[in-house]
Amino acid sequence: MNFTEKLVNVSRQNNSLLCVGLDPDPALIPPGVDVVEFNRQIIEATSDLVCAYKPNFAFFESLGTDGMVTLERTLKHIPGHIPIIADAKRGDIGNTARKYASAIFDVLGCDAATVNPYLGHDSVEPFIDYAGKGVFLLCHTSNAGAADFQQLRCRPKGDRKTIPLFEIVAMKASEWNVRGNIGLVVGATQPEPLKRVRELCPDMPLLIPGIGSQGGDLTWAVKYGVDGNGQRAILNASRQVLYASKGKDFASAARNEAIKLRDDINLVLGV
Repeated sequence: MNFTEKLVNVSRQNNSLLCVGLDPDPALIPPGVDVVEFNRQIIEATSDLVCAYKPNFAFFESLGTDGMVTLERTLKHIPGHIPIIADAKRGDIGNTARKYASAIFDVLGCDAATVNPYLGHDSVEPFIDYAGKGVFLLCHTSNAGAADFQQLRCRPKGDRKTIPLFEIVAMKASEWNVRGNIGLVVGATQPEPLKRVRELCPDMPLLIPGIGSQGGDLTWAVKYGVDGNGQRAILNASRQVLYASKGKDFASAARNEAIKLRDDINLVLGV
């Protein structure tokens, strides 16, 4: 089963387009609870409500030498039928990219990864070569600085008109999608770029961060993000779910917040 099939199956089973981002910050975790236990309880409380989990590698790498062990132990708590999207934002020359891809897919066993495409095709190809894995290229991100480069107007080769750089990324993604395993990261904080990317890539999975603490509009994120069948949109929330409570009830509070988000998404979909 490839990544997209796994994603659609779980989405249908849990009636959910919600992805919970695992961004564990020891400063925000209740006293006396270590990172692995915190993640375990969050996963246990939400696993019937999500379509995927997205561990953010930066939060594990910042833990120092124990970070990789903490990540590996966390991943073991995620049920095998739920896709794991490694939010690693890797991107480097080909031989280095091959090692990054192997670490994420072979060693850690993740189902998908976020990849920075700005070094070009040879930096992305080692990830694409894993035909059963998902490869989410950064296209139009949710942060304010996205406008610095991603909205710059460029003239594609052989064309007279200029278009935003993020549209070129989307078109290149379609061109490179020979194995049908490419998706795009498009933030919920600016609905119009999301709408445009979905127009350019009607069948691709879209990973859509920014609906929670970053202030993205959930209604437009859903309407513009889903494909023609109301699927293949992965709406990520991290802090809003993880830190719904900073007390001992953090897991039940996370569950309640995940239920609310999932139901709000489904309300927009009319399901």
